[in-house]
Amino acid sequence: MSDNLNECLHDIHAVLADTVTGPGLPNACYTDDAMHAYQDNALFATTWAALGFGKDVPKTGDVFPVDFLGQPLFMTRDKSGAIRVYHNICSHRGMILVSEPGHTKGLVRCPYHSWCYDLDGALKRTPYVGGSDKDVHSDFNPASHGLREVRSHTQFDIVFVNLSGDAPAFEEVHATLLDRWSEFRDRPLFHGGTHSTLNFELNGNWKLAVENFCEAYHLPWIHPGLNSYSRIEDHYHIEEPGQYSGQGTTVYNPDLKPGSGRAFPSLDDLSEKWDTGAEYIALYPNILLGVHRDHFYGILVSADGPHKTRERVELYYFEEICAGADYEDLREANVETWRSVFLEDVFVVEGMHKGRSSSGFDGGVLTPVQDPPTRAFHRWAADRLLKHHNSIAIAAE
Repeated sequence: MSDNLNECLHDIHAVLADTVTGPGLPNACYTDDAMHAYQDNALFATTWAALGFGKDVPKTGDVFPVDFLGQPLFMTRDKSGAIRVYHNICSHRGMILVSEPGHTKGLVRCPYHSWCYDLDGALKRTPYVGGSDKDVHSDFNPASHGLREVRSHTQFDIVFVNLSGDAPAFEEVHATLLDRWSEFRDRPLFHGGTHSTLNFELNGNWKLAVENFCEAYHLPWIHPGLNSYSRIEDHYHIEEPGQYSGQGTTVYNPDLKPGSGRAFPSLDDLSEKWDTGAEYIALYPNILLGVHRDHFYGILVSADGPHKTRERVELYYFEEICAGADYEDLREANVETWRSVFLEDVFVVEGMHKGRSSSGFDGGVLTPVQDPPTRAFHRWAADRLLKHHNSIAIAAE
């Protein structure tokens, strides 16, 4: 282990100190290559991390390749309609199976030697494996060489994976969020198509994107338009240690087409809280969620090394009619509203990341009133990093 990594892990202890004005994570957690690789296992592989969206594989037989922690995976939808995730490699010679999103007729074919797998991962065809005229051999058992499945779970049309395979069930890990949003938990979601997707590339560490989403402290200065009707004082903190944090508003009342009198239909069987309420939660490690009475969104945060981040935003509606032609103008207005808000945050994330190269800053200070949701994320990351370090040390003994 490098000296920089050891020093960083030592400094992380301060984040867990029992203080309301403690420091944040040290600079190396955002800028150091070795620390970035270390975080892959500690923060992503051993828990439930977001991989993609169900809309990526809408029909049985659809396939969608994804790179996750440097490993090639692919998502598909099987004959029962369930989404499954596999290692994107042929069991024969390790050839990549799926290079582009697409559709199969029920078999995934390796482009190298044409070995074929069904949507349940079983190896179904092995051309010439027993010779030029034989597709079978007595010493080769296809049942032992199917695709390697990655443990997955789909919630809110977001596909989560547990790469290590040993985390508690998703429903157990995130029981408090599912209970908090129980009124939305089993609702069908309808993606709005063209006017429901945004993509951003940021020159900054992925954790800074998460941290910024957690808090409303920056609204007056970074989002003056939003703050004009949803002020900092209209927001409240949301904290669930070890799972998620964020903020909510008590004044959600969109007017996407001023003067038109038109709006998306709202769910009519929600509790009174949601009449003017909305909540925005960072579900650790890498999915940012927004729930409202008339729509829902997820922001998938993906790291491209320690210095670059990709954000993929997908917007959904609770009524199928909202995804149709009659509401196209409102969907476009909605996505443009969110685009302007999220673009304003790019400046913040990139500016904070530049600051992490300064020897005059190393963690800063998390204030007692405005920063608790951000502190919750820092404490989650610090706790997992140190536990991972301890488990490695024990294994080495």
